[in-house]
Amino acid sequence: MKVKVQTLDAKSGGDLELNDEIFGVEPRADILHRVVTWQLVNRRAPARAARERSDVARTGKKFGRQKGGGTARHGDRRAPIFIGGGKAHGPRARVFSASLNKKVRALGLKMALSSKALGGQLIVVDNLDLKDGKTKELKSKLSGLNLGKTALVIDGDALNVGFARASSNLGNVDLLPAVGANVYDIMRCETLVLTKAAVERLEARFNG
Repeated sequence: MKVKVQTLDAKSGGDLELNDEIFGVEPRADILHRVVTWQLVNRRAPARAARERSDVARTGKKFGRQKGGGTARHGDRRAPIFIGGGKAHGPRARVFSASLNKKVRALGLKMALSSKALGGQLIVVDNLDLKDGKTKELKSKLSGLNLGKTALVIDGDALNVGFARASSNLGNVDLLPAVGANVYDIMRCETLVLTKAAVERLEARFNG
């Protein structure tokens, strides 16, 4: 698959041949769903348990008379209705994790990249160099690329410092290194922007 390479100024930067085994795979919704679900489950933090009635260290002695006190007939202060008592039906300690075959995870990433390429939502740029590294400068340059509402920019092994600084104030632009490319972030954005270094790194990731 051949795509046009652009500069940040939306000028022509030549052509680039993409590997069809990575950017030309027919997407499957079930595979993408499995990978995204696996990512989101493993992202969840562990649940902390609350102390229930049997876990609270309070006396179990009956603190009042059975009759004649003018109050309800309570047995001990560990009941949930008292301040300092146990939590009724509180959360249990739980660790959220899921496993997924490496081949399925790799296939999901290929399908996510392919869905953007086949849908015309993939832009390849030469590099992310900015003269001054200012947000105003970057915003004017990106206006010519037609990124849509949201865009994910993936660079090579190291992020461009100037671009990272300038894009940090843009809420609709996210930046990741090539090693951080994942299905959830790619599918969540409207437009995927790859640098030439990112393309080389992603192809080496699957071929290595």
